[in-house]
Amino acid sequence: MVMAAGKSTKKTVKSKTAPSAASDAESINENLGRRVKKLRGDRGWSLEELASASGVSRSMLSEIERERANPTLSVTYRIARAFGLTLQDLIESADSASSIQIIRATDRAQIFRADKQCQIRTLSPLNLEKDVEFYEVRLPSGGALRSQAHVDGTREFLTVEEGAVDLESGNSREALVKGDSATYRADVAHAILNAGKTEAVLFLVVIYR
Repeated sequence: MVMAAGKSTKKTVKSKTAPSAASDAESINENLGRRVKKLRGDRGWSLEELASASGVSRSMLSEIERERANPTLSVTYRIARAFGLTLQDLIESADSASSIQIIRATDRAQIFRADKQCQIRTLSPLNLEKDVEFYEVRLPSGGALRSQAHVDGTREFLTVEEGAVDLESGNSREALVKGDSATYRADVAHAILNAGKTEAVLFLVVIYR
């Protein structure tokens, strides 16, 4: 009789713990799906682009985002690495992730332009409302960033981190060196030209009216 009671107790414990474990796993998968979808949207990536960056198939990514998949640790790690995150960063709760949005230095999606004249890296989130844009600009020796007039009222703020540049806005022209900052009209034709023999590194903020 005692042994029979013991068996009954074990069965009761199993029936209570199994649903809890399944519920926890389901919660993790739901959170992972939401996180992957949000991170992909923040970067403006298609499923194909995330698949290429992570090495995880498009169909698997689609199933994860729809919360229908139970990905292995290896798959989850590859997705995290594609976003420049740790595993913990990727699976953290939506509430804890909402207050800070990070743009990793390794995120190639943030490269807006890269050619012989200049490299422009977007430092503001790609999904940010386009009233403010923040960029890192690198100009090789002889390089230049030339822009047509933006919409009326647009202004730009520029800080020279390294090197020396000539700044043009309409008919105005000024020389800037390391540590100098300037604000100017960007609703007229404007340009930033490397005036030195080494690479110029700039931080540029564009504010639309």
